[in-house]
Amino acid sequence: MAEQYGATLFLIYVVEPTIYPADLGFGQVVMPGVEEEMKNKSAEELKSLIEREIGDKAKAEAVIRMGKPHQEILAEAEEKKIDLIVLATHGHTGVEQMLFGSTAMRVVRLAKCPVMTIRPQSE
Repeated sequence: MAEQYGATLFLIYVVEPTIYPADLGFGQVVMPGVEEEMKNKSAEELKSLIEREIGDKAKAEAVIRMGKPHQEILAEAEEKKIDLIVLATHGHTGVEQMLFGSTAMRVVRLAKCPVMTIRPQSE
């Protein structure tokens, strides 16, 4: 679609802050080195994905953000005035869905632009 309409793709990966449980009475511990490593690895993976799958077919940009996935996706969409958000769903149902929620569900509910969801292929 991006190629057909001359659109720019923004591939977004959100790194959630890693908080480790309290240890020896010091409270929760955040390890910034781990997060920085995850950001760097994510950027490399997105760059590789863009080169391998998109190439010169469309303009594409990798975006790495820190925070809660649905909030960061929505913030990026607003900041860049995105026309369409495309998300894959994981297909969680029942108790798993109730306990963990769904990034796609939250984005669909809260986005100010259209959202297209794509289910994973069945094996």
